Amino acid sequence: MDSSFNSSYSQASFLAACAEHSGDWLLALPLSSCGLHLDDEAVRVAVCLRLGLDVCSSHECHCGSAVDVRGIHSFICKKAPGNIMRHQALNDLITRSFSAAYVPVTKEPLGLLRFDGKRPDGLSLVPWQSGKVAKLSVGM
Repeated sequence: MDSSFNSSYSQASFLAACAEHSGDWLLALPLSSCGLHLDDEAVRVAVCLRLGLDVCSSHECHCGSAVDVRGIHSFICKKAPGNIMRHQALNDLITRSFSAAYVPVTKEPLGLLRFDGKRPDGLSLVPWQSGKVAKLSVGM
């Protein structure tokens, strides 16, 4: 490694940017109908992260933690506003994928609370009938 990498973050950013296919997202066509569209702010943040540039100014997060100029804290913060949108977008993608394969889907159904009040994540409900997996009748 070159001595110009003064931190492990700089080294990690460089190695990630050099990894095979790490820049493939730059070649994706911006097709809004397929969910392949980034707004200007998303592109700005992605480019800053890719090049190891400052993403934001230092500030205090909603959770009370300090956020440095790289803004990495927002990827792990439970109170970051983008987490809910990414979670919902991922749920929508998974739901559309299952629906396209004619698999019945219910996003985050009610009544799945555990004894400690937490919600299970990634729960699959398989329809059973007479002790066997129920056959799905798929009509085209």
